Parts: sequence; structure tokens; C-alpha cells
Amino acid sequence: MKRFFLISCFLTFFSISGAGFAQQTVVNNIDTNSKPDVMIQTVTNQVLDTLRTDTSLRSGDINRITQVVNQRILPYTDFRRTTQLAMGRAWRSATPEQQVQMVAQFEMLLIRTYAGALSSFRDQQVQFKPFRADPSDTDVVVRSSVISNGQPVELDYRLYKTPQGWRVYDLNVAGAWLIQAYQQQFKEKIDQGGVQGLINFLTQRNEQLAAGKQPS
Repeated sequence: MKRFFLISCFLTFFSISGAGFAQQTVVNNIDTNSKPDVMIQTVTNQVLDTLRTDTSLRSGDINRITQVVNQRILPYTDFRRTTQLAMGRAWRSATPEQQVQMVAQFEMLLIRTYAGALSSFRDQQVQFKPFRADPSDTDVVVRSSVISNGQPVELDYRLYKTPQGWRVYDLNVAGAWLIQAYQQQFKEKIDQGGVQGLINFLTQRNEQLAAGKQPS
């Protein structure tokens, strides 16, 4: 349950489409060209403050959750890159239309899968570890841990440098990286029915979740 809660709160960093992420480098008073650990700490604190004060989020309001994600998280992520890496070589065989559909369905899957668990949020705290990277690095990891009931759980962010500043594209919760966790499942579905088969699978799961059903 603890692990599910953590994923529900922090996978929302990726539950948005990278196709239209903001081009400006200062968003919500946060400079995305600042040190990546400073950016992550500031964004995290803003999101946690919102979770603590907004009861509609804790009730699992999917529309409100999507709104907060778009406002507070969208400018700092590249979910298109996340989807591309999760699909591996199959991404290059997808048509531009299929790539757009894939990003959209994967986005919605993460939102719908974990929105309900936000009602479990109470007073968890995030502690950031010392950041170690060279000034010339363009791909870095910001490490932290979430304290829940006195127990720390690993939570790390992987970012890369873009012309618009730093962007999050992968996340590690308790030793499991998001991209790696989905790679095998995506590969199996693509082997069975191609890229369109994977899109159809995600679409079906999203329809089941929207109807309040647990996917089989």
C-alpha cells in the first residue's frame, strides 16, 4: 500500500503529454535553467502543498488532478521522451499519428490508474539527498526519499538538459524505474499485435478505468 501511494503521488510527474510542453524557461516562478535539484525541490514542494490543501485532489477528482498536472508539472517534464524510451525500437516504426496516440493513452493510463490513491495522502515528507553532478553534465539524477510513518522510501528523478532547461523523463520509486517497469509489458503487446495492438490495449484499459472497472 505504501509503494502504491508513492507511485500515485509522484508518477503524476509523467502523466502529461510532452508534445506541447512549455517553451519558456521560467514557469510558476521556477527557472528551469537553475540547478536541477533546486528545480525538483521547488516543484515538489508546490505539488505537495497543493495536495495538502485541495480536498478535490484527495477525493480523486480526475478533472482537477489533470488541471493541477497541466499547471504544476507539465512545464518540467518530457513525457514524449519517456514514452519513446519505454517503447524502444518500436517507437521508430510507429507512424506520427500512432506516436501521438501512444503518448496520449499512456498519459491517461497513469492518471486514471493512480488518481484514486491520492485520497491516501496525509502528511508525508520528502527529504532530498546531496546532489552530485558536474556542471557540464546534461543527464543527471536527483535523489530523495519519502518519509511515510517514519520509514524512508527511495524516490529519484532522472532529468536531461534541453534548450528550454531541465526536463524530468524517468522516475525511480523504491528501486523500480518507470521506463524499465513498462518496457517489458510494452514489448509483449507490440510482439503480439504491433504498435497499434499496444495502443488498442492501453485504450481498452483506460476505458475500463473510466468505467470504474479493474482491468483484467
